[in-house]
Amino acid sequence: MDKQQLSKDILKLVGGEENIDQVTHCMTRLRFNLNDNGKADKATLKNTPGVMGVMENGGQFQVIIGNDVPVVYNALVGNMSKSPDAKPAAAAATGGKKKNPLSAVFDFISGVFTPILPAITGAGMIKGIVALLLTFGWIDATSSTYIILSAIGDGAFYFLPIILGISTARKLGSNMYIGAAIGASVMHPTITALLAPGENVSFIGLPVVAATYASSVIPILIAIWLASYVEKAIDKVTHASLKLIVVPTVTLLIIVPVMMIAVGPLGVIIGNGLTDGINWLFNNAGLFAGLLVGGAFSLLIITGMHYALVPIMIGSIATLGYDYLIPLMMVANFAQAGSALGVSLKSKNKQIKSLSASTGVTALMGITEPAMYGVNMRFKKPFVAALIGAAISGAFISFFQTKAYVIGGLAGLSGIPMIIGPTFVYALIGIVIAVVASAILTYILGFEDVPEAVPAATATASAEPVTPVAADVNSSASAVSAVEEEKVQDQEVFSPMTGEVKPLSEVPDPAFSEEIMGKGFAIQPTEGRVVSPINGTVFSLSKSGHAIGLVSDNGAEMLIHIGIDTVKLKGQFFSPKVQAGAKVAVGDVLMEFDREEIEKAGYTTITPVIVTNMHQYESIVSAGRTAIKEQELLYTAKA
Repeated sequence: MDKQQLSKDILKLVGGEENIDQVTHCMTRLRFNLNDNGKADKATLKNTPGVMGVMENGGQFQVIIGNDVPVVYNALVGNMSKSPDAKPAAAAATGGKKKNPLSAVFDFISGVFTPILPAITGAGMIKGIVALLLTFGWIDATSSTYIILSAIGDGAFYFLPIILGISTARKLGSNMYIGAAIGASVMHPTITALLAPGENVSFIGLPVVAATYASSVIPILIAIWLASYVEKAIDKVTHASLKLIVVPTVTLLIIVPVMMIAVGPLGVIIGNGLTDGINWLFNNAGLFAGLLVGGAFSLLIITGMHYALVPIMIGSIATLGYDYLIPLMMVANFAQAGSALGVSLKSKNKQIKSLSASTGVTALMGITEPAMYGVNMRFKKPFVAALIGAAISGAFISFFQTKAYVIGGLAGLSGIPMIIGPTFVYALIGIVIAVVASAILTYILGFEDVPEAVPAATATASAEPVTPVAADVNSSASAVSAVEEEKVQDQEVFSPMTGEVKPLSEVPDPAFSEEIMGKGFAIQPTEGRVVSPINGTVFSLSKSGHAIGLVSDNGAEMLIHIGIDTVKLKGQFFSPKVQAGAKVAVGDVLMEFDREEIEKAGYTTITPVIVTNMHQYESIVSAGRTAIKEQELLYTAKA
């Protein structure tokens, strides 16, 4: 897959650069804040090769890419005239329109924590490795090596207010370095020492409540949110020549004391309350809590709501040294892997077996989107099996109060160091339960398998009878026979529709992508009309109207197949303009179809335009176009 071309396609289909306020990415998704989500061509994006799915959550327009998302993101940014951060992120936070408060909160949390995940993940992995070395006695807890490694692992968590200060300010469109300065102020060793003894401390006569800011989350989020308003207000009333000095000075003088006097204690109370509430739930209703959360976690991931749990996870580990939610997220991911592997075991289709096996292995490593969207949700019942498998596993690990002790790595095999501790054995058993139960349930529940593609003897590629030449069946048969007896000539094939030219390898049907039916190119149409690509005869027309067979005057047998699996529409949204046996010239209208309605019905409209008697031709030579209009040269079949 050409990532550069994919990025260009995505940029165009989300409404162009002018429709983008902000774009970031996580492990598997491009996350857009668009001015108008309605300008994005969601249906075409879903069917764009390289895109695993498209979602709208929390006001964000999310394009699911998979493991290659950093490469596509960099290519996307490179194709933009301005950096995605060039526009105020505060505007991006609203997506250019009002959102309900809950969506705004999810979008805010996602935007703040997504950029800092690499730092937290790296530090967490190091903490896990250090714990592993210490458990097996491979390192001495008093050695300088241990102390240095521990500092590397703890640094990002201890100074989390500074890291979050930068990320939060960036999300809100404020000065990131003022955000860092606010976090650094409350982390200053002098302040830490001043508040540590618990003695009475005041600032200009106002009491400062002792609070621990190291590793805290909620206080800095609230403080930077307030700072964004203060900074903008001061900036608005300050002369341009004084902004550099006045704006940061006044902002720091107002926000840092306010944070220490009011925001800090309130944030600590909220953070501790959330952490204590989760822990109470798992300590008092462990089995049922695990059953519910484990079974629902994949649904939370789909909606993006799992980001709301990130502050709780971090706060729990920072204050208590463990967390109950991370193991549940892990077993949910392993359940998706198990279901995909179950599809691989049961499917009779070699392509599906290969796809589900590879995505299942990817899910085992913690990247679940390919398995979740590409396999389990596609076949529906495997996704249900994964939810049930995760619920069973979640009940088991919660019954034994299984915990994670660090944050680091993905919630898959690479994240095993997170669960190393006293409950490690139960965590491993829970993982096995999630994989095995989901695989077995998938096998038992079954799904509607995709039959193996069988090379067709005719050019129709249709699963139904075709309408033969209406006027004279014998004359058409003799015409084809005559073609077979004569040596064919070079055939120029002109585009039958307006759209984007795609290689056959991008058609989601092995009969075309593996060139079983013939060779040529496909077109992703932007209009609902098909014209003749050659001078010749309409040899066949499927009853559903989705497939048209042609024989050119030069001997080329051709197939135009509108969409994939569109035979299931049984003619709905198709309006043939010719009958079998009709003589046609380049540009004559053959078919009209309702592209939007077909796509709304869940079908891709990508259209293979192929030569089916390739045994009589040496090669196909592309005209080199990526965007094409009706009657422009598409390719030449060389005899």
